[in-house]
Amino acid sequence: MNSRLDKLKEYPFQRLNQLLAGFEPAADKKRIILSLGEPKHKPPSFIHEILADGGHLLAGYPGTRGEENLRESICKWLSRRFNINGELLDPATNVLPVSGSREAIFSFIQASIDRNNHNPARVIMPNPFYQIYEGATIMAGATPYFLNSTEGNYWLPQLDSVPVTTWQDTQLLILCSPDNPTGSVIPADIYTQALELADRYDFIVAADECYSEIYSDEDKPPVGLLQVATQQGRTQFERCIVFHSLSKRSNLPGLRSGFVAGDHRIIDAYFKYRTYHGCVPNRLTQAISMVAWDDDEHVVQNRAVYRDKFAAVVDILEDVLKLNNPAAGFYLWPETPVNAEDFSRDLFLHENIVTLPGTYLARDTINGNPGENRVRIALVAELQECIEAAERIRHFVTRTYDC
Repeated sequence: MNSRLDKLKEYPFQRLNQLLAGFEPAADKKRIILSLGEPKHKPPSFIHEILADGGHLLAGYPGTRGEENLRESICKWLSRRFNINGELLDPATNVLPVSGSREAIFSFIQASIDRNNHNPARVIMPNPFYQIYEGATIMAGATPYFLNSTEGNYWLPQLDSVPVTTWQDTQLLILCSPDNPTGSVIPADIYTQALELADRYDFIVAADECYSEIYSDEDKPPVGLLQVATQQGRTQFERCIVFHSLSKRSNLPGLRSGFVAGDHRIIDAYFKYRTYHGCVPNRLTQAISMVAWDDDEHVVQNRAVYRDKFAAVVDILEDVLKLNNPAAGFYLWPETPVNAEDFSRDLFLHENIVTLPGTYLARDTINGNPGENRVRIALVAELQECIEAAERIRHFVTRTYDC
């Protein structure tokens, strides 16, 4: 087997399973899982008719580029969501449907690393981070470079902290906005700085924007990389790639549907790779996806539900745990009174609530581990279950740590 597999760290949820193995919480308390970022809201109702009538769409293989009408819907959504001139987005060259952002991010990193011209080849990524970034980088034979996101830097990537020699070896800069797990939103000036650095040192900027449609202020949607690119006059989206998904936006994690968009030259090269590798959504999935990208109302309603959950949960927990105040996403990233593994294990044992230790999502650096003494709490369950979980956490913290 590929020896690079030995360099992969255990995936966060495997580590969590090992941490909790052998512990049995009180049977009288229903288990509430807050560790996994899997939306539990009902999917939009319009998908049921498509599912009922679309069986014939499974009769043939899907094309690697995806259905033309889906690519058109994606371009229209990008245009209206990020205020991009629709004439700049070509459904034939600027977008590719994919089977969820997870496989797309992994395969894109594989396709974009060229060790023939860069040794070492580096991929710069946030820390904490979505573990797919690191895993794909290692399997491609490249070296991760971690940008710590902390409370002291407002949970934002500090591009000025990267040494020139690292930039010179960089082939890909990965940014995540809204961020998983901190909920921070990258402002336009950081995207601008990233693109200026990409021009200077010849690398790609890839933005994971899968949480872009879950934000707290309806009047302040997160800015996007392609949006900033066009504001700079990059009408061809030079060096830019973005990833989007219906999992969070439309509560369709099981559909496995998303897209990659950006620089047509990069998309074209990635398409060639995908003719061999690509996991293309089946045509029924694509039909559902097209309708989902066309409809924005269900997304507005979805945000309102998350807004209610944050308000209720923060009100219960804010005087017993130090909470961040996320601008977007559906995670809380609280500081724990003790080691995060101890906190998560004991909370599970006493209250039957599952959270994810922050160190499972981050790596040690010379500046420390930004996940230390933090846990990720995913507010994905229904409102009443989130309230019950928050009340149990409050009870556990006040009883155990005298808060």
